[in-house]
Amino acid sequence: MSERRRSLRGYAWLSIATAILTIGLKAAAYFLTGSVGLLSDALESMVNLVAAVLVLVTLTIATLPPDEEHAYGHAKAEYFSVGAEGALILIAALTIAISAVRRLLDPRPLEQLGIGLAVSVIAALMNLVVARILSRAGDEYESITLKADSQHLMTDVWTSGGVVVGVGAVALTGLETLDPLIAIAVAAQIVYSGFKLVKKAVRGLMDTALPASEVAQVVEVLDSFCAPDGIEYHALRSRQSGSLRFVSFHIQVPGEWTVQQGHSFLEDVEEAIRGRLPSVAVFTHLEPVEDPASWKDVELRWE
Repeated sequence: MSERRRSLRGYAWLSIATAILTIGLKAAAYFLTGSVGLLSDALESMVNLVAAVLVLVTLTIATLPPDEEHAYGHAKAEYFSVGAEGALILIAALTIAISAVRRLLDPRPLEQLGIGLAVSVIAALMNLVVARILSRAGDEYESITLKADSQHLMTDVWTSGGVVVGVGAVALTGLETLDPLIAIAVAAQIVYSGFKLVKKAVRGLMDTALPASEVAQVVEVLDSFCAPDGIEYHALRSRQSGSLRFVSFHIQVPGEWTVQQGHSFLEDVEEAIRGRLPSVAVFTHLEPVEDPASWKDVELRWE
């Protein structure tokens, strides 16, 4: 794994530091105001801290080089972090909903709303800045872990926004029930984000094929090389593991070709695909087009 990928751990430390700071700010805002909305916001920041630590551990594992037991590398470890973040978000949503329902049944007046709102806004802006940094890094390094952590922090930003609206509405109207009601709405939005992350993790662990746009690029390369008469391809398969891509297919060439001809042809095809897709491993299989046995492996076969 390249040194650039190893540098991702620095972004994880940034996420950890931000989570610690925002927990302190939001906890202070809760104790100042007594707002259950601000409490829910602080609880989600605690989830952010746990998630950030998981990100650090996962990226450390994912950037390890291949070994005898993991010949294809450790990149798939990133999906565990994504799934864990989704699960933590769902747990946070449940905790927020329970706290909100309790406060809805037992309303209490809020205090020092101005200070509480100011602290919450500062924490939200911190998360927004870090989320944007992690999002750009995730795109640059193709790290689904950083992208998931960015989405998690953006969920926190939206949570903080909802809390600010709720506390502000209480200050303007005097209706104390607005605070827990908005906290419940925030919990529902968090549930949606959590399910999306869990779904992404499951898809990755199930070896889902590459996006259709990337498969189309592979097909375009194969079509360009197989345009001459007598050359065919089939059994195109793909999967993604973290930032790594895997593509395999069979190429059928005239039986009179020499081994060197076939090898050189496959090298050119593989190089063209690597030029289209980043971090891709290409596996090819050469077959004589005239042999009927070459056509028996078009479909997936397990027997």
